[in-house]
Amino acid sequence: MVRKYETVMIVQPDLGDDELKGLNTKVTDIIATMKGDLHRLEDWGVRKLAYPINKNPRGRYYYIRFDGDAALIAELERRLRLDDKVLRYQSVKIEKEVAAPAAKAAPVETAPAAEAAE
Repeated sequence: MVRKYETVMIVQPDLGDDELKGLNTKVTDIIATMKGDLHRLEDWGVRKLAYPINKNPRGRYYYIRFDGDAALIAELERRLRLDDKVLRYQSVKIEKEVAAPAAKAAPVETAPAAEAAE
């Protein structure tokens, strides 16, 4: 059964372009060979971590959105676990697609100027 998944992974921040391209092709190849459907692979850039991981205070974040089955998730996470360049990863099954709602401005209560002056 095909389900929707998203994976966020944190890799070492000091990787070169060739290593990053290799990691991206590795992920896309895993999804393709396991008959998955890749929708997005976004590089969110280098960010400061809440706590150091393997003595790295920063990490490069990647967001992957794809469709697949449980075998695909198992294989993807197995390969990410074995890769020394990957610091952390987390895969989540998406129940249904939701668009982020626009932030609504909360009504601000203002006191009349006459009351504020007294």
